[in-house]
Amino acid sequence: MERIFHYITDREHAGLSVGQFLRDAGYSRHILSHLKRTPHGICVGDVPVFTNRILSAGDHLTILLREETVSEHILPVPMNLSIAYEDEDLLVLSKPADMPIHPSQGNYENTLANGVAWYYASRGESFVYRCINRLDRDTTGLLIIARHMLSAALLSSMLQRREIRRTYLALVQGNPPEAGTVDRPIGRAAGSTIERQIDEEHGERAVTHFKKLAQFPGYALLELHLETGRTHQIRVHMTSLGHPLLGDFLYNPGCSLMKRQALHASRLEFAHPITGEPLSFEAPLPNDMALLIHDPS
Repeated sequence: MERIFHYITDREHAGLSVGQFLRDAGYSRHILSHLKRTPHGICVGDVPVFTNRILSAGDHLTILLREETVSEHILPVPMNLSIAYEDEDLLVLSKPADMPIHPSQGNYENTLANGVAWYYASRGESFVYRCINRLDRDTTGLLIIARHMLSAALLSSMLQRREIRRTYLALVQGNPPEAGTVDRPIGRAAGSTIERQIDEEHGERAVTHFKKLAQFPGYALLELHLETGRTHQIRVHMTSLGHPLLGDFLYNPGCSLMKRQALHASRLEFAHPITGEPLSFEAPLPNDMALLIHDPS
C-alpha cells in the first residue's frame, strides 16, 4: 500500500517544525518513526528533510506513506463481504451474525479479519487489519476498517472524541419507556472473562441513549446511541432497566424468540478522516430481526 499526502504551509503554520506540523495533523509518533525510515518519506519540494526542519509559508510538504507488511497471523479465507464503501483510506462493511471481528482461540478462520485479509490478498495488495469500531460476534451491522496507519490514527482519535456517531437498533423484552438515558458504569463480572455488569464502585463510565420506535406484544424496537463504547454496553444497560435484548444467551438466557442477541449497528455518520467530507451509511435490518418486526405473531 502506498499513499501520498500533500500539504502547503500557510502563514499560521510557518515557523513550526515538520514534526510539530504533522503531529498537529494527527500523525502519531509511530507514524513519524515509520516515515523517517521510508526513503523520501518526508519531503519539502523534492528534497527529503528531517522532522526538525522549520517550515516557511508556501512550503510544499509531501508525505509518502508506504506499508509493505501484512497481518501475518491472519489467514486469508475467501468469504462474501458486504461492502458499503471503499476508497484509498478506509473500508466500511456490514458484518453478519455469528462472525467474530478478530481471530482468537478457536476462531482462526471464521472471522471478519480473515475475509478482509483475503479480499486484499486476492488483489495483490498488502494490508494490515485495523478495525476501528468493534461489534460482538453476534451483533450485526456496520464497521469501519482503516486501510493505512494514518487513517487508523485519525479515525481512532475521532472515535475517542465521539465524532463517529453510531446508531443501533435492538429488540428488547417488555415495554420500556418511550425514551431515556442510562448513565451507569460497567465492569467485568466476578469470576468471568466474558460477562459484564453494572459496577458503581470499580466500573468505567458508560452512557447509552435510547428511544422506542415500536411496541409489539412482549417486546419493543429501540433506537440507541452510544456516548461510550464499553464491552456489552447496550446489552448490560438494557438488562439493568429490566429490558434485556431478545436472544441474549448471556443476559437473557430464557428467551427463545431469537438465536442471538437482537442488536444491529444500523447507521454510521462521520467526517472522512483525510478529506473531511461528511459520510453516512446505513445497513438494513438482518432477516431475523426484520421477521419479528413485520410478523410479530
